[in-house]
Amino acid sequence: MGTPYVSKRAIIAELVVVMDLKRFDRGLYLIDVPSRVLRKGEIHEVIITDETPSQRTVNRVAYIGFAEFLNGGLLVPGDKVYIRGQLFGRFLGFDETHMPNHYNLVINTQTLLSGKELGFNIGDIITFHSEEAVC
Repeated sequence: MGTPYVSKRAIIAELVVVMDLKRFDRGLYLIDVPSRVLRKGEIHEVIITDETPSQRTVNRVAYIGFAEFLNGGLLVPGDKVYIRGQLFGRFLGFDETHMPNHYNLVINTQTLLSGKELGFNIGDIITFHSEEAVC
């Protein structure tokens, strides 16, 4: 069954912290939800993995940093993720380890590099959107 969301706008976030950390035993648990609403001004942690978990547990991770959302919207697993305007990966899911403080937003990529290793900077823009998103 496909997504019930016919059209949705892109969600834009700005890096406010860049991190330099990797873990291979993290044990993130991706919650079983079709979507979550993120509000303007919220700050969430952005984490990447090169794993495609068969279950909901993700162990191999690299930390990009924390991002503040410049607009509100709906985030759905499978959404494309762009950083600095370049396709970076696909949004994999939400981990609630640190809630109610923040979500861990887990992105699937081909490489496992930290925000520092990728040369990201404070102020870099991250965009999350579906194929149907209005940018």
